[in-house]
Amino acid sequence: MTLNVGDQAPAFTLPGDGNNDIALADYRGRNVVLYFYPKDSTPGCTTEGKDFTVLLDNFTKANTVVIGMSKDSVKRHDNFIAKQELKVRLASDENGETIEAYGVWILKKLYGREYMGIERATFLIDTNGTIQNVWHKVRVKGHAAEVLEAAQTL
Repeated sequence: MTLNVGDQAPAFTLPGDGNNDIALADYRGRNVVLYFYPKDSTPGCTTEGKDFTVLLDNFTKANTVVIGMSKDSVKRHDNFIAKQELKVRLASDENGETIEAYGVWILKKLYGREYMGIERATFLIDTNGTIQNVWHKVRVKGHAAEVLEAAQTL
């Protein structure tokens, strides 16, 4: 299933960092950046988390919350946040239901080997839960700034 601009963002309630649940519905009235990434503590995912953290005050000024999501456990998320001093919220989707609902569980190829994994993708969701922007196959460099620019126009 592919989600597009104008679609309602699939609702979710998942365990989050610090053992606090993260529910999309809790952020009605605020914009939400929901970014999906493959794995905690890998180079690209660390850079992406740090880039969003650096810009977090600007996202807050734009009435926007930033949530990262992967299949890592809450414990791994907590370690990742502590080690990298991240300020974004991280949701744990260990069973992959939300990841599949957003259409980012895909067939990937690496060195000729095929496997299923999380596509690095970002969804910008408005105050009413409607998807306003979608970025697929994200390249990390400059991505957080591009997402911020889009959030500031909502």
